[in-house]
Amino acid sequence: MTGTDDAVADDDALYVLTAVLLTPAQFPSVLGDDYPAACAALGLEPYAEGYGLVLGQDSDGARWTVVVDDVSLVAVAIASWDCGMEYDLSPDDGSVVCALPGWPLAVAVAAPGVPDPHDPDPGPDADGEDPAPLSPPDTDVWGPAQRRLGADAIASQWAAWREQMDDATDPAPDDAAPPPASGGHPGIRRALAEARGYLDDPPPPGRVRSSFAPGDARMIRADGPGWSMVARTDDIAFLLLDEVPSEILPVGRGPELPGLLTALDAIAVRPS
Repeated sequence: MTGTDDAVADDDALYVLTAVLLTPAQFPSVLGDDYPAACAALGLEPYAEGYGLVLGQDSDGARWTVVVDDVSLVAVAIASWDCGMEYDLSPDDGSVVCALPGWPLAVAVAAPGVPDPHDPDPGPDADGEDPAPLSPPDTDVWGPAQRRLGADAIASQWAAWREQMDDATDPAPDDAAPPPASGGHPGIRRALAEARGYLDDPPPPGRVRSSFAPGDARMIRADGPGWSMVARTDDIAFLLLDEVPSEILPVGRGPELPGLLTALDAIAVRPS
């Protein structure tokens, strides 16, 4: 595929390595707490239809993130790849919104037969006004991006994390209590209170998301200033806080959590 703006020459192919969706219901959490914030990180308008982000290299090996508005095409490609099937993702030039230098996410593969991945050189007419190349966050430093990535990892490996909690470390029956060994933390109650506040004052799209879980349950992902929550509507929740680096704080069901999760599910955006 090729870009349609001056950043990627029209006759310079992009070797596609991977792609992700950027929609209200599904976006790289590393970019922000909600869909508008994720779009703003890339300089995009938060259109309700969303975008597809195609990550690849040009013939010089430079990293590019090509933004397209053909969300269905990108979704089909991702689904095919997840099933181990080959899929030639080649969006039509008319669907290309823009091409951004760099990658916002870490990509472990590279295109064969081209130089190693690197940031593209500024254009000859840039005058220092080209956007800085996108780059993934520093995983060695705890902060909002790492906190959200941690919550995503728990959501994708829920069973493994849940199995680590045996009878000795199960959360107490208070819906705001972490395991007895770790003691309480005021950030837990603050995060839960802010999550309850979303029920009266709806947050930006994508701040609360709901996805499929085994049985009749839903997986809830919610974020707020300094906190991230991942929970199952039929089980407990896990909280991650900016102020508690790298720690995962379980939240027992108790009398209040089930109702909160059900209510959050009702206002959450869902994949179509």
